[in-house]
Amino acid sequence: MFYQFKNTFWLVITIGIFTINTNAQLGSCGGNSGDPIFKEDFGRAPSAATQHVPLPSSQTNYIFVGTNPSQNDFFDGRYSVTNFNYQQYDWFNEPDHTPGDSNGRMLVVNASFTPGQFYKTTITGLCENTTYEFSAWLKNLTPRNSRANPPPIRPCNVKFEIWNSTDTVLLKSGSTGDFFGSLISENGVWIESALVFQTQVGQNSVILKMVNNGVGGIGNDVAIDDIVFKTCGDFISIGDTSGNTSNNICSTETPYTTTLNVTPDNSVFSTHFYQWQTSTNGINWTNISGETNQNITITGINATSYYRARVAESAVNLNNSSCNVVSDVFKVTVNPAPSKPSTVNCWDNYQFNTTSCSWVNIGVQDAQPSKVNCWDNYQFNTTTCSWENKGVQNTQPTNVNCWDNYQFNTTSCTWVNNGNQDPKPQSVECFDNYQFDNITCKWINDVIIPTSPSKVNCWDNFEYNTTSCTWVNNGVQEAQPPKVNCWDNYQFDTTTCLWVNNGNQDIKPILKCWETANFNNNICAWEITSTPPNHLIESVTSDMQNIVIKTSSFVNFEYSIDGINFQTSNIFINIPSGSYTIFVKQENCPDVITTQHQHIYIPKFFTPNGDLVNDTFELKGLESFSSYEVHIFDRFGKLLKSAKNTSFSWNGTYNSAILPASDYWYRIIIDGKPYTGHFTLLRN
Repeated sequence: MFYQFKNTFWLVITIGIFTINTNAQLGSCGGNSGDPIFKEDFGRAPSAATQHVPLPSSQTNYIFVGTNPSQNDFFDGRYSVTNFNYQQYDWFNEPDHTPGDSNGRMLVVNASFTPGQFYKTTITGLCENTTYEFSAWLKNLTPRNSRANPPPIRPCNVKFEIWNSTDTVLLKSGSTGDFFGSLISENGVWIESALVFQTQVGQNSVILKMVNNGVGGIGNDVAIDDIVFKTCGDFISIGDTSGNTSNNICSTETPYTTTLNVTPDNSVFSTHFYQWQTSTNGINWTNISGETNQNITITGINATSYYRARVAESAVNLNNSSCNVVSDVFKVTVNPAPSKPSTVNCWDNYQFNTTSCSWVNIGVQDAQPSKVNCWDNYQFNTTTCSWENKGVQNTQPTNVNCWDNYQFNTTSCTWVNNGNQDPKPQSVECFDNYQFDNITCKWINDVIIPTSPSKVNCWDNFEYNTTSCTWVNNGVQEAQPPKVNCWDNYQFDTTTCLWVNNGNQDIKPILKCWETANFNNNICAWEITSTPPNHLIESVTSDMQNIVIKTSSFVNFEYSIDGINFQTSNIFINIPSGSYTIFVKQENCPDVITTQHQHIYIPKFFTPNGDLVNDTFELKGLESFSSYEVHIFDRFGKLLKSAKNTSFSWNGTYNSAILPASDYWYRIIIDGKPYTGHFTLLRN
């Protein structure tokens, strides 16, 4: 009867385990380990009773003790897969290593006197150029002060061997070295041992073996559990330019822009390739097109968003989730800002707090002033938002009459008139016209013709009418003249009492060589007819070492790439790589049109035959750019040579070996922009 293993697929792996005298894990991943690709924890027993099951025959050459062994059955060279240690001499009788594994099984081995194969398995589906970690937990079952006889107590020593997929070539191996068990009064100690292994180009499977490397007898009794195989990679931290690992903003700050950067700890990878991803929920991720640099600037963030970078040691593994690692996640949380509250009281003063993303009312109504005078009456004015004293002391009445004599009564809070007018005399004659003279405070008989009114308008002309006994204005303002020109603007001058034209025609604008202007009386403005400047330059292209400029018309143009020296030809020959400003102007015209062009010259072939002509693949002019990288690969993606921010030349060799005539590929990154393609190495 075979037990059911928990691993869901087979892997071929190269693993080394190290000499262990303490609990150190030698050669384990120092950075970011991936999820296990393969894990063997030997399953669980159906009940708490001790049960024994065998390994498949291909996985060990040790002898199974049987499903119901006695103590005398567990000799040197025998094993069991069991949920509880078989009590042999003073062995530690304890559960397996897997955390929370009820009735969990482990591989228990009484090592033989000669090397024997504890365990063997095949691992497939590996990625090329990828670093992996293999680990297993081991326990020496015999206390180092065991009462068993005869002495001495022998240590455990396990050798790990990694073979190729045909089991004919040993790829890597390592031993734990001698390690003893705990004291008999203590619990047994599980020790994890691990090895980092990197696959080569074309390698996707290996075979793992665990072999007895010690001496049988009393001791060298080992339990093995939780064999794990997983990818290794750098730990990738993420943050913005201020060192934040996440950010909370208010929707009033959107659209939001930030620059993020990922930093590998370089614990595993020697090279790094990046692909930035984004998510709206932190679960489902999509690649951000073209964002393959170590940093990224993100603009237009209007809603909560998540960002991370996928990182691989080789470009070929960048889009395979089984062969790369991901950075920490940077979350930009956008908190919706509430609408500004409606003003209820005039003293309300709402200020928006971006920290709490809320409106705060800092306005306070002024306190009502205290009364000072009996007439005071304070009322709050919601228009001026202030207390106003509506109570006003009654103004002392003006002496309308010369006899008036007003005094203020604070009891009634009113003015009291204690004066009296003299009685009007009786008329004697029909033309009598008694008028009371407030100056003399007497009645006077007087007939007076009213004086002429003062002029209000310059055209006023007052004449006295003896019939109505009034002054009549016979003056009339002059009519406004009609407009002759669209810019006419008549204003009446009250000094000269005439209409004055203050309008002026707009000044004709200064024109460029390709512009004409006509005055339009309908809209009363100059109209400019022009050939838009951005239509003059149709395209700028690089043809091998030449720069070719194409214009949209066939008039006579002059061309320059330095803004000083102009030529009539639109082709500039043998120009080194670099970033150029293109200048174009018409003949006899000072106005210049410009555009930018990045000129890159990459040779199509080179012939390293020693004739000193085209012997190397050179990229000239790259030094004019602020930053650049060059990578040369063969047809299988193998990196042959690279350079960063330094002059580049390749003679067609790798590790001093001459490479054959063939097509080779390049990847050039200039100021963050990638260029890819291939060229030919020719040999006679």
